[in-house]
Amino acid sequence: MKFEMIIFHPLAQKELADVISYYQIRNKEIAVEFLNTVESSTNLLVRYPEIGSKVRGSIRRFIIPKFSYSLLYRLTDNQQIYILALAHHKQKPDFWSSRK
Repeated sequence: MKFEMIIFHPLAQKELADVISYYQIRNKEIAVEFLNTVESSTNLLVRYPEIGSKVRGSIRRFIIPKFSYSLLYRLTDNQQIYILALAHHKQKPDFWSSRK
């Protein structure tokens, strides 16, 4: 099955924007690097949708290289990759678990 579309849960979009804002205040270059790394990570998920390790049911975790964040996602029946959360590794582990 081929997955071509990435969809972010609204709260995952907010988490991404918040992290970028956080990095922009501290170091604009790191903010750009983080955004580029998230983009390359999502591109990798499109090519290899099952690359992330299963964490609960159909939910998978992909660790973003060089940063302390993971993308939590699931593969949908209509061939989309649905990003549920952008999670910092030191956050409460299951904060995202009620997201659909």
